[in-house]
Amino acid sequence: MKIPTNLKHKPVVVSENYEQVDGRKARNTDAKGLSLGLAQWNDRGKVDISAKVWRFTGEKWSRQSEELPLHRVLDLSILICRTMEHFREAYRYEHLYDPENPVIDRIGLQGDAMTVEVCTDNEKINEDIELFNQALSDDGEMIGERLRTLSRILKEMGY
Repeated sequence: MKIPTNLKHKPVVVSENYEQVDGRKARNTDAKGLSLGLAQWNDRGKVDISAKVWRFTGEKWSRQSEELPLHRVLDLSILICRTMEHFREAYRYEHLYDPENPVIDRIGLQGDAMTVEVCTDNEKINEDIELFNQALSDDGEMIGERLRTLSRILKEMGY
């Protein structure tokens, strides 16, 4: 299925077969494609690049398609990696984290730091963190494959 090019987001680089590789939902997903292109929120004279997940309901392109600036995609990747690193050793804690110190890390970015922490405002954090840990474990092979691929590409790029 071809990603539309007549909408506000202007695709430049696309993966139009994303539905074939969308994790556990592969071949049974509404996420039909990914694109990198010119952001839909661009103002005259100012151009931003965004990443977009294109969703198709079976009848039309969905308003639930997501568009993110590239730095946010990378920030999410950083958050995922740091979270996975935490959960490798989380078994040491009774509730998979230290309630006295829920901050996992502070990662320096742009002269400040992104705080990564367990959401203790969640009333059911002890239940939810167990479910999260199990889901992370269940998806470990699939996520690991993607991280190894990302690592290889980053090394090829000199990072």
